Amino acid sequence: MAQAGMAAIPGLKDVYVQLKTRMDRAVEDFRKAMAATRTGRASVHMLDAVNVEYYGSAMPLNQLAQVHAPEAQLITVQPFDPTSLSAVEKAIRTADLGLNPMNDGKLIRIPIPPLTEERRREMVKHLHKILEEHRTAVRNIRRDGNEAIKKALKDKKITEDDEKRAMDEIQKLTDDEIKKMEDMSKTKEKEILEIR
Repeated sequence: MAQAGMAAIPGLKDVYVQLKTRMDRAVEDFRKAMAATRTGRASVHMLDAVNVEYYGSAMPLNQLAQVHAPEAQLITVQPFDPTSLSAVEKAIRTADLGLNPMNDGKLIRIPIPPLTEERRREMVKHLHKILEEHRTAVRNIRRDGNEAIKKALKDKKITEDDEKRAMDEIQKLTDDEIKKMEDMSKTKEKEILEIR
């Protein structure tokens, strides 16, 4: 019902669509950042940030190799081009992920060491920092939306009642998106702190 409100006002339809798209993008970006966070269990997403120097340009690892997590404590990387094996190994080693890849000539095995209590706490702090950055991004999008609404009122495209309803709707949208991220963060924090 509330979504129909702002989107139904001709002067604000574009503003609403743009805000919703930008907020959804911020939430999706947060989801990706969380997927790359280590939990003590092997995940192929742990290597998403790894770029490999390949024929003079930096390429994402997942475009140069197949990445699998066959066990809870192991990731395997098999380059499509066997000659890039040492470059892939070097990229993983220097990616500052705390991983120690082992190369057997065809395949790279990466054992995932169990997390120490101290490392878990650091990761939770890092997760909170990422969450706060994304909360701020969503709030900035809200601010842009509120400014667009005030401008529409000033330009007499909408009434004062429309402005009030639209601002309330943007606040509700902002609260919903932030709550989504906070819920994802709590789930991830539980995963990180859980000792297997």
